[in-house]
Amino acid sequence: MEGASDEKKNQETRSYWRCSKEDLFPEKSFQNWDTYREALSRTFFRFKDRLFGRSEDAKELGELRKESENDMKRCLTWWDLTWFGFGSVIGAGIFVLTGQEAHKNAGPAIVLSYIVSGLSAMLSVFCYTEFAVEIPVAGGSFAYLRVELGDFAAFITAANLLLESVIGGAAVARSWTSYFATLINRQPNSLRIQTSLTKNFNLLDPIAVVVLTAASTMTMISTRKTSYLNWIASAVNTIVILFVIIAGFMHANTDNLTPFLPYGAEGVFRAAAIVYFAYGGFDNIATMAEETRNPSRDIPLGLLGSVSIITVIYCLMALSLSMMQSYTQIDVNAAYSIAFQSVGMRWAKYLVALGALKGMTTVLLVGALGQARYVTHIARAHMIPPLFALVHPKTGTPIYAGLLLTISSAFIALFSSLDVLASLLSISTLFIFMMMAVALLVRRYYVRGTTPRSNLLKLIIFLIVIVASSMATSAYWGLRPHGWIGYTITVPLWFFGTMGISVFVPQQQKPKVWGVPLVPWLPSLSIATNLFLMGSLGYEAFERFAFCTLAMLIYYGFVGVHATYDVAHQQQKPDGEQMLQNNGHTENQVP
Repeated sequence: MEGASDEKKNQETRSYWRCSKEDLFPEKSFQNWDTYREALSRTFFRFKDRLFGRSEDAKELGELRKESENDMKRCLTWWDLTWFGFGSVIGAGIFVLTGQEAHKNAGPAIVLSYIVSGLSAMLSVFCYTEFAVEIPVAGGSFAYLRVELGDFAAFITAANLLLESVIGGAAVARSWTSYFATLINRQPNSLRIQTSLTKNFNLLDPIAVVVLTAASTMTMISTRKTSYLNWIASAVNTIVILFVIIAGFMHANTDNLTPFLPYGAEGVFRAAAIVYFAYGGFDNIATMAEETRNPSRDIPLGLLGSVSIITVIYCLMALSLSMMQSYTQIDVNAAYSIAFQSVGMRWAKYLVALGALKGMTTVLLVGALGQARYVTHIARAHMIPPLFALVHPKTGTPIYAGLLLTISSAFIALFSSLDVLASLLSISTLFIFMMMAVALLVRRYYVRGTTPRSNLLKLIIFLIVIVASSMATSAYWGLRPHGWIGYTITVPLWFFGTMGISVFVPQQQKPKVWGVPLVPWLPSLSIATNLFLMGSLGYEAFERFAFCTLAMLIYYGFVGVHATYDVAHQQQKPDGEQMLQNNGHTENQVP
């Protein structure tokens, strides 16, 4: 008791603003070069340990939160979460990617792309909601995967979450600049600085840096004040959206819907994979669970309610754009503003540009808020330096995490174009959502110490069949978009894999408050749709994804695996690692 009291007193006397080696690398492996070399010599063993090591609900809810030293303030209700849902989603996707993908890939069938990606997003929303109610912590999908799939799967997800956070903020900030230029009657790229750098990196965007910094600063000051600002901006944006839908249909020309599928079904799915970015913001709501007064009630209302309405709004807005202007004439940078100008409503482009700016501002606000919570929980697990887990005692916000994201996003926003960012962002988002669906099936059908090994083996086999058949379906679509014979093999395999779980593997636990319906069918369908949309992306996205994944694995091998291993075994005796190595297992491994 006395030791705990001294530790608490020490934390109270330490300044929040600090940056010592103890704050960055406090783990035993990084004490000096000798301990680091010793750790590197045991990398394989430690990787094996972390590959199978799993966390627990109670640890995520209790022990890990102490790493932040101070608690976040519980100040949000379902009303805040619903508006955060609107603010985090409606903005960049509908105002930017709709025009880009209608022009390049889908044509008027862009509305079908939004339906496909919306259905897939709703399946992921179901999975997120069950986890967020059961494990209401700031880590979101990272925390959920740590519990169900282990540390290594959680690290890959964490790395993609960081990638998604940094790139997402940069993409929206650059879009903000394009619409601001339109608002002041300038060309979309006119406010950017032309350089001699390579294509897609030669237009510097200092305005995007300023906007990112302003939005992030607001979220670091106060979560409650950010919510108030989001209410106001989202209300204005809602008025603009209603105007776009009504005015768009008033000036509709059905001739613009012909041809409806100029690029075929292949173009529809390729566009769906890109515009999926428009739905990516909803996962930020799950990260606000620690700041929600009643998570079991507020999170389902906020998540399911906002995404359902948003899907309908997206489809109506995409249809109104396609009917106002031929897909060949749609401007890829400021689609709605130029479309209204083409039907004689020149003044409307300013209203649309203002609404788009408001929408993208809320996306940046809510994104900065939610993504900083991801980083906080990732740092709590020591996958990145624990300094970024600290919560400020007065503001109740993770300022260090916010600074990390802001600086990284600002650097990328300064150089990179939107089309380079969008495809990489979409593949990262789809990968995370696919992993969430797998984790939900594991949660329902496997409990450590309870599930017989025979049932665990069946579950693993059926999951492999589901994932492999989904990947094969996606690959066949990419290689033979007009074929059908391959589907007669891959689709039945997916069906029998899902049926196998339903019939031969008994559920081990039921959700306490709210659960995904039709398990295992809906999570299995989520796996299939996310993998299918991933396969619809171009090879460039996979090249960039592979490069980023390789960089993540290098970091994990030299830093992440040793930091997390030390934390997991910090209460063991000094020779505990050797004992475990001799026994070939650890207490946290999957039996």
